[in-house]
Amino acid sequence: MARYKEFEVNEVLDKAIQLFWEQGYEKTSMQELVDFMGIHRRSIYDTFGDKHSLFMKALERYGAIQNKKMRLLVEKQEPVKELIRQFFESSLERKGDPQGCFIVNSGVELGLLDPEVSSFVEDSYSKTEKLLYNLILFGQQTGEIKAHLDSEVLSHYFMNVWLGLRTMVKTATNQGKLSGIINTSLSILD
Repeated sequence: MARYKEFEVNEVLDKAIQLFWEQGYEKTSMQELVDFMGIHRRSIYDTFGDKHSLFMKALERYGAIQNKKMRLLVEKQEPVKELIRQFFESSLERKGDPQGCFIVNSGVELGLLDPEVSSFVEDSYSKTEKLLYNLILFGQQTGEIKAHLDSEVLSHYFMNVWLGLRTMVKTATNQGKLSGIINTSLSILD
């Protein structure tokens, strides 16, 4: 007879995200996951699979949460430049989360070593870049952004800025420096 799960899957998966995000994949042991998630090792294997499968499910959940946040941002009825500013500034918010970005951190740690992680990270980056491209294109159509600017090149550039911010926030103590990067990057649109 099958046992009833004594935990809510997304709640324990969020705990796995937190631990992997803080420590990285390699530094996180199964015992630490068991302790931090508050469920039995057997439950982890039965529900999520091995450590790598759990890690991928954690990345997928984090990615889905981030995609939802980005969609909500884009749906705001605000000027495109302001939306892009908010997009960048969201990288600086900490709200109790570990520093940086779980997807960016995972790409840096495992991108060259793990094809599945590499593919996931690349897909995530492509979605973000497409969002930026669409924002820029919309801004050009409404006249907010100069039409002669290459929207594809700008989306690549802004993606690079965003990745840089999500990496720098891990060590930067000078918020003014990060704000200056955002202001300078957005000045390209003027």
